[in-house]
Amino acid sequence: MGRSAGSHADTDGPVLGISAYYHDSAAALVAGGVPVAAAQEERFTRRRHDPGFPAQAVDYCLAEAGLRLDDLAAIAFHEDPALKFRRVLATWLATAPHGFPVFRRTFPQWTAWKRRALDDVRARLRDRARGSLPPVVAHRHHASHAASAFHPSPYPTAAVLCVDGVGEWATTTLWHGRGTGLTPLAELRFPHSLGLLYSAFTYFCGFKVDSGEYKLMGLAPYGTPRYAPLIRERLIDVRPDGSFRLDLRYFTFQYGLTMVGRAFEELFGGPRRLPEGPLTEREFDLAASVQQVTEEVVLRLARTALRRTGERRLCLAGGVALNCVANGRILAEGVCDELWVQPAAGDAGGALGAALAESHRRGAPRAHVERGTDAMAGALLGPGYPAGRIAAFLDGRGAPATRLPGPELAARVAAELADGKVVGWFQGRMEFGPRALGNRSILADPRDPAMQSTLNLKTKFRESFRPFAPAVLAEEAGDWFDLPQESPYMLLTAQVAAARRREEEAPAAGVTGLDLLRVPRSTIPAVTHVDGSARVQTVTADHNARFHALLTAFRDRTGCPVLVNTSFNVRGEPIVRTPGEAYACFMRTRIDLLVLGDFLLDKREQPEWREEDDWRAAIPMD
Repeated sequence: MGRSAGSHADTDGPVLGISAYYHDSAAALVAGGVPVAAAQEERFTRRRHDPGFPAQAVDYCLAEAGLRLDDLAAIAFHEDPALKFRRVLATWLATAPHGFPVFRRTFPQWTAWKRRALDDVRARLRDRARGSLPPVVAHRHHASHAASAFHPSPYPTAAVLCVDGVGEWATTTLWHGRGTGLTPLAELRFPHSLGLLYSAFTYFCGFKVDSGEYKLMGLAPYGTPRYAPLIRERLIDVRPDGSFRLDLRYFTFQYGLTMVGRAFEELFGGPRRLPEGPLTEREFDLAASVQQVTEEVVLRLARTALRRTGERRLCLAGGVALNCVANGRILAEGVCDELWVQPAAGDAGGALGAALAESHRRGAPRAHVERGTDAMAGALLGPGYPAGRIAAFLDGRGAPATRLPGPELAARVAAELADGKVVGWFQGRMEFGPRALGNRSILADPRDPAMQSTLNLKTKFRESFRPFAPAVLAEEAGDWFDLPQESPYMLLTAQVAAARRREEEAPAAGVTGLDLLRVPRSTIPAVTHVDGSARVQTVTADHNARFHALLTAFRDRTGCPVLVNTSFNVRGEPIVRTPGEAYACFMRTRIDLLVLGDFLLDKREQPEWREEDDWRAAIPMD
């Protein structure tokens, strides 16, 4: 597919998308309007949420497709740096003199290169020595999110809702997707941001902003929303159509180095919880309260998007679209008939959205819509490792392994899972986005009441309150979860089906907080959260044949078509990318068995694992 230096692809040729310089940098390659490769830079550098230029992700995308820069029609950046600089400058001026410390720290970067980030992208791509440079173009941040939501969806037309912290100016946008076009309909602007409101509570409860929001969502069911009226009264004014304004007197994110200040602390009874400090009823209730308010706003915005467009299908992207509880309520309350959420809904997905927007602007079709499928290929767009490379790695390590044909491997692993073993499962191409979907996963038996604690404390080394997700055979999902449609990307929360609940074991009066963990609620307690919900992944043979075969084998042995599916990593570490990273995680943790492609490894048969340094000290807390 290569071309001679200095030549470039036709106007509708492949497009490389890039997101960078804030968090979750990524690269994505689109050909003919179809994603063919995508990866976050963190998976290569091993730095979680890496914000730098995604050099290795770019190299991977080009190599995966056998392309050089010469072969590309364009390179698309996920936002407009000049417009973003104008917003930053306007914010500094509007908040003077309070914002001077941030101004002094960040202004040199903006004047040196950030406001001309496209020039930096050009320079770094030239350094890759992969041919002459095609045009580099910018798409606005929310336009990239909207493109990532609608264009890969299976819908010919749909309403599109994008909600995040902030792009250039936009924090919330509504769009109408039709064919290959996206029409903007409405916009809310910084500093009024639902994403930043949620991040303020993430910060106040002692978690990292732009990283720990999913922890706050997981913490919410442990509390009661007793602060929700106060949030509505003092922090956010929400109108019937979902538009809103924040009372900025309680926030410092617009000019400070923190999210909230003294007024916020006084409103909620004292200073923020320190990171890694003990969790109290206040944090549980704060999480429940802001989650409830967030869901209310999202539901109103979704109804408005559908009313404005006349559609019954909805597409979502932006960081708030990773709030699977809010997504689940959209479906449960019948707001729309069908919902599709971009699996890389955060800033990493902006790289894909920018590439798709540019590709369709240049005339590429949405051919997958005629087939009634989405274009994400199960989000399995990252690097894969053929059997020969895995075998070479195992030989080089001297790691004993048994190679088994597919059906025999599935039956053997299913039997080990049913016997209580924890399995590291490494297959095919890596997932794009924050979720492991069956190719870089740690798997376990969901029927074991002790498994949630075992995985959290002894395998993942993370907080005990955090729930695990179930992967379920799509054809049997309705028998186990109250789920009105498929959920292939683990972005919808649903209640466990009544037939699988244990209502007689409801928590006794007075049981609160983390003590709720000890109360079984269903026949699959390891994936049932304390409110009876689960973040469901439905698995089809079309999207992931090998994972589907394993779930089928487990069902045939146990009668249960469900497995615990959590990402193959430990706390603070990106999901593993290579066989070597998978093997290291396997040996460092309480994973009993490792499957690398066709190869099965038993921990008891491996040579002694030795490391000179404490590996956990090298992985920062998330």
